[in-house]
Amino acid sequence: MVFSDSLNMPVTEQKNRLDPSELDTPEIDRLLFVLSRKRNAMLIDPEGNEKTEIPPALYRHLVQVVRMMKERRAVLMIPEDEAFTTQAAANFLGMSRQTFVNLIESGKIPYFTVGAHRRVLYKDLVEFQKRRDAERRKGLNSLAKRVTEAGLYFPAKEK
Repeated sequence: MVFSDSLNMPVTEQKNRLDPSELDTPEIDRLLFVLSRKRNAMLIDPEGNEKTEIPPALYRHLVQVVRMMKERRAVLMIPEDEAFTTQAAANFLGMSRQTFVNLIESGKIPYFTVGAHRRVLYKDLVEFQKRRDAERRKGLNSLAKRVTEAGLYFPAKEK
């Protein structure tokens, strides 16, 4: 993807990663100050002629991005239809590549092929992650309930 900004900068390849070092702390502080005060943030063109209100959904994301930058955390934007290799997908989910391949071959995560290589969409990885986390939470809640009902849970006594 290419873009050209309003400062007549050369067309550059767009990056999906925003590093906190790209903004100075005073710039981030000023942005946070303005974003925390105003609920109807506006975009204004360089000449000051066109004003457009930032829609609430986009505004919430902008605030979140600036807060992460303040915490010196990099922000990565990934389109839902971004295709991951099996190794990248396994890394994202925190498992071995073979375990991941077993999951896609068993049909638990959809995939498609590019030539002889399997690819998985980011949105499918996130959906699997949500299902997996919900199943884990359900299992832990069930275990905690059984332990409590069996009288095996003894909370620490305060001194």
